[in-house]
Parts: sequence; C-alpha cells; structure tokens
Amino acid sequence: MGIAPFRRKFGLPLLICSLASGSAARAAQLPTLPAVDLVRQTVHNELAAANDNAKFMFRDRRQTPRGSQTKLMVETRDAMAGLLIAIDDKPLTDAQRVAEDARVNRFVKDPDELKKRQRQEKEEAERVSRIMKALPDAFLYAYDGSEPGRQGVGQPGRPLVRVKFRPNPAYAPPTHVEQVLTGMEGYLLIDPEEDRIARIDGKLVSEVSFGWGILGHLDPGGHFLVTQGDVGNGHWEISRMDLAFTGKILFFKSINFTQTEVASDFLPVPSNLTFAQGLELLRKQQALLAENDAAHPSNSPR
Repeated sequence: MGIAPFRRKFGLPLLICSLASGSAARAAQLPTLPAVDLVRQTVHNELAAANDNAKFMFRDRRQTPRGSQTKLMVETRDAMAGLLIAIDDKPLTDAQRVAEDARVNRFVKDPDELKKRQRQEKEEAERVSRIMKALPDAFLYAYDGSEPGRQGVGQPGRPLVRVKFRPNPAYAPPTHVEQVLTGMEGYLLIDPEEDRIARIDGKLVSEVSFGWGILGHLDPGGHFLVTQGDVGNGHWEISRMDLAFTGKILFFKSINFTQTEVASDFLPVPSNLTFAQGLELLRKQQALLAENDAAHPSNSPR
C-alpha cells in the first residue's frame, strides 16, 4: 500500500489526560461480538471510507537503505501529485529542482502520462481492496487486550482493541495478491467506536511461494506495519508504513526490499482540484517552506 493520504493533527496532552480517567474503564472492556465479526464490520467500513471525497495536502518522507526523499503531496481529482523538496533531508540543488520541474510537468503536458499514472493508482487501489476484503477469511482472530490511541494511530487517548491474527488453514487465496496472507501472523488495533483500523502489524512466519514457487517466494521474517489515524473532522489517513521483505523472483532475481514512509502535516484542500492546480498549490507551499527555512536556518526539511 503506497502512502498517499496521511494523518492527524496533534492530540493535545490535555485531551489525553482528560480521556485517560474516563476511558481507563472502557479500555478494559472488549467487544462482546466475536473477534472475526469485529474485523469483518471494520473491513466493511474501511472499504466504504475509501470513497471519501475529502482531499489533503501533506508531507511524505520515504527512507530506504539508499537514502531518503521528502515530497509534498496533494490528492487531486485526477491523481496524486507530488513534488520532491529534499534528498537525504537536504534542499534540492538548482539542477535537481530543474529536473523535478521537468518530471512533474510531463503529467500536465502529456495526457497519456497522466492516464498512465491514473491506471497505476487504480491498480494499486484494487490490490489494496483485495487484501482488505480477504482479511476476515484469511486469518483466525482472538482478542488480546487494548491500548490507547496516539498521534497517527487512531485518535489520541481513545481506546483501541487489540486483535491477534494467525493464518487460517482453511483459507484458499483466490489470486497471487492474497497469497502473501497465508504465511503471516500479527495483530490489529481497531477503533471499535468508528470501526477503523488504527494499526496492522504482521510478519511472515513461513515462506510464501507464488506460482508453486516458479514465479518466486518471500522468505520467513518479512515484516510490514501500517498505521492510520484521524487527520480532522473524522477523516482517516495513513500516517506510516514500514516494509521489509526478502526473497526471489523467477529463481534468479533476489528481493531485498526495506522502506519506511511517514506522512505528516495534513492540510485539507478543495475536492475538485485538477492535477495542474494541485502542482501549483504544491509549488506555493514549497515557496512558503523555503521562506520559513530562510528565516529559521536551523529548521530541517523533515
């Protein structure tokens, strides 16, 4: 799941303290319905929320073993627009800025490039949807206590139900997309008041093969983590995604994929923005950040 939307504004310490006394008793109370039914209704609500028309601008920092890239992102009616503003937490050089302008301008000048991007986003959304729909059947679930939400994970101070999961031996994945679920275990944090997933943390406990091992496999020990929270007015967005997997594709090419992506500083934007309008908004925000950095040199591009 690529990070696109992201999350929350700051949970005020005062709010957390005020909720702590009133929610401590609630935190110990688990839902009466079976854990799999809570997951099923939460998945249903997550899929419905995917049609939310609210759109945001935010900052996205992606870290890999090769370094980091920081972008300003904005959701538009056409596709996600992004503008690179820092590499390894350092502002772009003049040459890098020229190259980045050329990269993003091609989506405005060439309709085919924008259509290609739209197709990629649609395919990614469909893969995410398939995984979400499979969750209730792919695993066996059990309640495992609760913990409070925090910044970027649900709503600060609100009790989250912890649900453990492990592979369901009776589950038969319909396509290779869902195949990865057959070797995974971990836990979910669910907001039972809003039926939203605040965190999903999973690891591969057995090798997962694709195409009877002919197409490739993922090694045991792989890990993924996704968190999301309320960014305002009941809108939830992904705030963090950690991925770490190794394996092979077609016997020859080794996979060694490690990435951490963090989204922050969410600001609502008009829901009818075009891609070109989104880029202009990003450039204005970039200029504001540059002015702020000039006035406060100690500020980091983070």
